[in-house]
Amino acid sequence: MGILVGLLIAIGCMLGGFVAMGGHLIVIWQPWEFVIIGGMAAGTFVIANPMKTVVDSGKATMEAFSGKGPKRKDFLSLLGLIHALLREIKTKPRNEVETHFDDPANSEIFKNYPDVTKDQGLVLFICDYCRLILIGGARSHEIEALMEEEIGTHKKYALKPYAAINTVAEALPALGIVAAVLGIVKAMGALDQSPQILGGLIGAALVGTFFGVFASYGVLAPLAIKVKGVREKQCSVYTIVKQSLIAYMNGALPQVAIEHGRKGIAAADRPTIDEVEAATVPGAQNREAA
Repeated sequence: MGILVGLLIAIGCMLGGFVAMGGHLIVIWQPWEFVIIGGMAAGTFVIANPMKTVVDSGKATMEAFSGKGPKRKDFLSLLGLIHALLREIKTKPRNEVETHFDDPANSEIFKNYPDVTKDQGLVLFICDYCRLILIGGARSHEIEALMEEEIGTHKKYALKPYAAINTVAEALPALGIVAAVLGIVKAMGALDQSPQILGGLIGAALVGTFFGVFASYGVLAPLAIKVKGVREKQCSVYTIVKQSLIAYMNGALPQVAIEHGRKGIAAADRPTIDEVEAATVPGAQNREAA
């Protein structure tokens, strides 16, 4: 919604200002200039990126428009799942706990947190490192380094759409110049025409430069920033898992370990310590009500 509102403001002010200066909107309507610029932008985008990135860029754009990213309740569910798993690891024998990580789809603990289990990559990440905790013998700093490497790799690929869209945004002003040059070439072929016709042709050519610059700095560059923000927020759940598990490996109790993870959540989305306690500690809600 924010993207649509921003576009309406930007386009409305641009066109409104142009009309207020005495301009005529019909002059800006040069569809073949738009075809030239848009076609070259799409072609270079496909050339520069593997098809997987092209498809993921479309997905990332839709996520940016919908603001699809973990919300407060999603972070609370994640902390609840981690707490439940750490309690199992701490209080039950290894052979009983392993079943949760070998088959999370049929685990009663994972089933209680459907908001988390819909992200299969995150579930796999949790299961892999909880297994390492169960096996024992690994040093916490070694596991932390391994986690950071995996998170870095995941983030690198998650942000590929941002880099791809931003690259096209940087190229659009130059592509607009290409369209403008083609328009000027056309105008040069009409030098024997009246000044009115020649002026119209030159004006149409300049629309190419205008559209390239506006599409770059007014549309695609802000969209790329939005995509980056949404994807980084999606990646933040891995850091929360890492901080919680490492704290547990360093001797923290499950309730204290998830507090390490909670602190990694941005203030705007971070659940309070009371909310976390109510969601994880049996009887906490009843005590609050009393």
